[in-house]
Amino acid sequence: MIPYDRNIDVSLLIGNDCPRAIRPRQAITGGEDDPYAKKSLLGWGIIGKVCLTSESSGAVVCNKATSCESVKFAVPSTAKEILCPQKVIAILEKDFAENMGGQSFSMEDKKFLRIMEKGIRKRPDGHYEMPLPLKTPNTSLPYNRKVAENRWKQLNARFRRNPKFMEDYIEFMKDVLETCAERAPSNYKQGKVNYVPHTGVYHPKKPEKIRVVFDCSSKCEGISLNDNLIQGPDLTNGLLGVLCRFRQVEVAVVGDIKGMFHQFFVSEEDRDLLRFLWWEDGDPNKNVIEYRMKVHLFGATSSPGCVNYGFKKAADDGEAEFGSDAASYIRDDFYVDDGLKSVATPDEAVSVMKASQAICSKAGLRLHKIMSNNKEVLQSFPIKDRAKGIADLDLEVDPLPIERALGVFWCVESDTLQFRIELKDRPLTRRGVLSTVGSSYDPIGLASPVTLRGKQILQNLCRRKLDWDSPLPDDVRPQWEKWRSEISELEKLNVPRCYKPLNFGKVKRTELHHFSDASFDGYGQCSYIRLVNEEDKVCCSLVTAKSRVTPLRQMTIPRLELTAATVSAKMSTFLRKELTVAKLQEFFWTDSQVVLGYIRNEARRFHVFVANRVQQIHDETNPKRWFYVNTEDNPADEASRGMTAKELVESSRWLVGPKFLHEKGEFKIPTEQYKASCEKDDPEDMCRLCLQ
Repeated sequence: MIPYDRNIDVSLLIGNDCPRAIRPRQAITGGEDDPYAKKSLLGWGIIGKVCLTSESSGAVVCNKATSCESVKFAVPSTAKEILCPQKVIAILEKDFAENMGGQSFSMEDKKFLRIMEKGIRKRPDGHYEMPLPLKTPNTSLPYNRKVAENRWKQLNARFRRNPKFMEDYIEFMKDVLETCAERAPSNYKQGKVNYVPHTGVYHPKKPEKIRVVFDCSSKCEGISLNDNLIQGPDLTNGLLGVLCRFRQVEVAVVGDIKGMFHQFFVSEEDRDLLRFLWWEDGDPNKNVIEYRMKVHLFGATSSPGCVNYGFKKAADDGEAEFGSDAASYIRDDFYVDDGLKSVATPDEAVSVMKASQAICSKAGLRLHKIMSNNKEVLQSFPIKDRAKGIADLDLEVDPLPIERALGVFWCVESDTLQFRIELKDRPLTRRGVLSTVGSSYDPIGLASPVTLRGKQILQNLCRRKLDWDSPLPDDVRPQWEKWRSEISELEKLNVPRCYKPLNFGKVKRTELHHFSDASFDGYGQCSYIRLVNEEDKVCCSLVTAKSRVTPLRQMTIPRLELTAATVSAKMSTFLRKELTVAKLQEFFWTDSQVVLGYIRNEARRFHVFVANRVQQIHDETNPKRWFYVNTEDNPADEASRGMTAKELVESSRWLVGPKFLHEKGEFKIPTEQYKASCEKDDPEDMCRLCLQ
């Protein structure tokens, strides 16, 4: 509240009947305690303490500054940083986000697990019931029914404007009232009741499908329900790990848990914290009454942790009766409610999926929307359990459709991974470039050479500190238009889902080869799996790839090469953990003799930058498995600049690729040093590899 000063004459008084005069049109914010600037029709106002002194007071000061468009005003340095592209640059240069190491739990995470372990129980209908993990047991929330009533009025206004929205909303809530909610009792404990506002959103790719979202972050007196809930540890399996295992063997199968977030119940003593307003029996002609949710809400910060905990608990409880394969599928191969798995034979796929359905059924869950690249597997399940895309197909003659497997386009008939490029019309500005570059979805990294070029253009714009809506410079615009027009070529690229070709036979040796490389434009790594069958035939497949633009701060090529090598070491740890391969052999390749010198040096002390990365490489890999790859015969980087997106990916010229590992079934050994170290490190396997 701004203090009133009697010594200042009031020249203008604006009441609440003229909100458009003082409505914020633009705001520039700094840190939590820094002043901030707000623009209205009356001009700019700076709110907060603007004098940098050692003294601090609790009073809030507002200084009005009138201005016209041509007059610049002073803002705090932290606010200026918001206007510059540093945050975008930081995202582009940020190291790879996957958790490639082990998971660690905070004290709050451990508290969450204790609450779940102590409070979870199984209901007579099979569903699991868990308490809300409150930060303190004696939590007292402010009475926020007034907030819920105001949001209800806004929702009703939207109903009046859009009858179709109202019709879809009522239909959705009908199922909620039948299965997930109950009429709230009239009595409740003071401080133990909370009203959750709700609204409806449509899926951007499914405009006919509505979802009602409950807002547990709604605040009353500065406090929300989410503020008092423990989020808990991230128990969700890694998306990239699930996709990598999905590509391991021939028969692929996918399943989905129906309404997963509405299948795990809340303990009855906590349900008053999940009250909401709705028409009695869902009839708009009746009065608005109070209901309360019986299940964990999608909008609660604790719900993902609770649902994942309950889901894994179901796998543990059903393992003894239905087998470890089905329990492992539920525990390790689901990403939220979508499960992906690959097995060796159709019979194994049917067995695992039916056992998994049985485990889910005992926990009140339904595993359905089953899809497979093998028609024998699909014919083993009733139509109601199959994916919607094949419900009306004649599996004897009709080809299988294209499905989305965790967002990746999977052509089931040809068993290949594909790209669908949907480029919306965006302005030729930095904002439009960011939107287009950020819209590409490629978790495996199959298109890394292509997306890297788009990131480089965006970084160049950020380096120049252009405004978000300023037109692209004349020298950048042709590069951007060329990249944008060529990225659609990726739709012609088909990557086999399975690492092994058909009829490859039994694999007797599995290797992972990690390549790393860097230049002044970017750095990255790629990991290939090399399989050798009993007939000594070889096949190589790209497992995953990562690429990043180089930091704006000047770095030498050796340091960039070392950074890329560190990413290879991290990826090695990640893939060893995620891939279910016995006796996996690993090899690391770099074209930098300096990096190999860093890794093999045991006497010299390095600067902190180098020492930290060398230590990480030593911790996560065997230094004897690092080798030099001679790229003199490979085309220079400039040779690939004229390629289309599809040619760039297929050639693998951005990093040494399959041509190095596999050329007419021969494994190329670049140096005799490999043979010597292999013989010393692993004499039993040396002959199999070195004598090929």
